[in-house]
Amino acid sequence: MFETLMTEQQKSLREEARNFAKSVPRQLLLDMDANKVLFPREYLVDAAKEKLLGLRFSRDYGGRGLQWVDEIIALQEIAVLGASLTCLYSLVTIVGEAIHVFGSEEQKKKYLEPILKGRAYCAEALTEPRGGSDFFGATTTAKRDGDFYVLNGQKRFVVGAEGADIFLVYARTGDGSQKDAISAFIVERDMGVDVKYVYGLLGTRGGGAGRIVFRDTRVPVENLILGENRGGDVFHQMMIPERMTSAAGSIGLAQAALDIALKYSDRRKAFGRKIRDFEGVSFKVADSITKLDAARALTYATAVAVDKLGSTPYTRRLVSESKKYATEACWEVINDAMQIMGGIGYTTVYPIEKYLRDARLMMIWTGTSEIMNLIIQHEYYRQVLGQTPTIRDLEGDAEEAFAEDEKIYE
Repeated sequence: MFETLMTEQQKSLREEARNFAKSVPRQLLLDMDANKVLFPREYLVDAAKEKLLGLRFSRDYGGRGLQWVDEIIALQEIAVLGASLTCLYSLVTIVGEAIHVFGSEEQKKKYLEPILKGRAYCAEALTEPRGGSDFFGATTTAKRDGDFYVLNGQKRFVVGAEGADIFLVYARTGDGSQKDAISAFIVERDMGVDVKYVYGLLGTRGGGAGRIVFRDTRVPVENLILGENRGGDVFHQMMIPERMTSAAGSIGLAQAALDIALKYSDRRKAFGRKIRDFEGVSFKVADSITKLDAARALTYATAVAVDKLGSTPYTRRLVSESKKYATEACWEVINDAMQIMGGIGYTTVYPIEKYLRDARLMMIWTGTSEIMNLIIQHEYYRQVLGQTPTIRDLEGDAEEAFAEDEKIYE
């Protein structure tokens, strides 16, 4: 975050997050990337001990009652650990959002509190094998049977499938005639969550991402969130934490890569000079700094808007802009960091190659850049075309503005 925008309390939180990131064992990062660790429970337990999980949630359940502006500060520091640990950290705020905003008091006590205190682990089950970004095309079903819903279907790319105790699951309810008849459930692993496949991944390893299957899984009615056929409302709220965490995390990851490359360029010599003295290198550094500062500014402004307005069409547009811009900037910055370092950046002597593998997924998960574009333009069209003009008639400032016969639209 920008130093000038932070309060003393936020600077203190930043130091807490930095110190926690420093305390995470190097070997854990290596073992996760080598697929020797599939789900690092101890990492979440340690974060919970420091009260760093679910910072925005009420103190009644173990949070700190902070805001999005605070959370993005912490996330940017946690992100130096790589995308897997950042994602597992963020899942608490993502799944927790649904329970904190829409859950009953019983659900908050039973599920949110254990998650924040590191006694239980959570995952979000959204994507299906036949539908990635098509949320309302979900085919997993939930049929009411007395005091239970019976779930059948499957979800894929579930981060934490291998280790989570609690799953936030979206399933189709009703008779199937309504496209938006989707409901959200809290499903415990012991209710009948079958992990069928754990994915081998290019990067972002060690998070236990897999495919899960529901076969006549019986979920108590009291585990329904908000109400039957209200899953769309939950989903729209969830856009905020999913995309805010992606934006903030990608900034931290890219900053780590840039700092490594910058220090390298101040030490490495070629043709008798430090390579930072060559414009081919120094201009890449300048472009990277500018991209990251722009991403920070957009993400910070978005966090302020969400803190003030909550989930609205306007803030959903902003979070989509932040996610798209920050994740794409992250990819570009890490690519340039590798280019600055040359061949050694492509080896495992430095972590740049791991950052690059991690960063590629960020432009796909929680909504691809293309989906972000759809939301951005849709919400802006609706805003501009639906508002009462409050500025001057701009079209009237043209010299031949009143040549109506020339304004042909069909």
